[in-house]
Amino acid sequence: MGKQSIKVAALDVKDLIKDLNKAYCDEWLAYYSWWYMARIVTGPGYEDMSEFLEKIAKEEEEHADELANRIIELGGLPIANPMEIEKNANAPYPKPPKETNDYKGIIKTVTEAEAGAIDVYNKLAAKTQGKDHATYQLVCHILSEEIKHEEMFEDLLD
Repeated sequence: MGKQSIKVAALDVKDLIKDLNKAYCDEWLAYYSWWYMARIVTGPGYEDMSEFLEKIAKEEEEHADELANRIIELGGLPIANPMEIEKNANAPYPKPPKETNDYKGIIKTVTEAEAGAIDVYNKLAAKTQGKDHATYQLVCHILSEEIKHEEMFEDLLD
């Protein structure tokens, strides 16, 4: 982060980096869970469920990349050790259901994790609004995608 950016930021940048790293860890856990479920899902119409999960997994990976870039721009480093990801996340790993054809279980796993992500990004938006415009815009962008993800999977229940 440039000197002027730090000067005008009306928040603790180290604390913000910590919060962004937690969200970064959340994104990697979601990515892996969605990616895994996309590969192992079975049952009627599994191709559609697999396609939904794959699409969202790619977006979660993009979120992790965007967060990593912002963490670096702020002078920090994203979590480097994969063994530290769950420990540093806001929530535990969104564990896939045991049955590969348990669509309701998959949808529950995804919607609960997305609801948690919506809460995380809403808090980050409130924290950065009017204080760090670049981070605010990033978290609002990710927040809107997380809302879309939750809606996509809630619609599958209808």
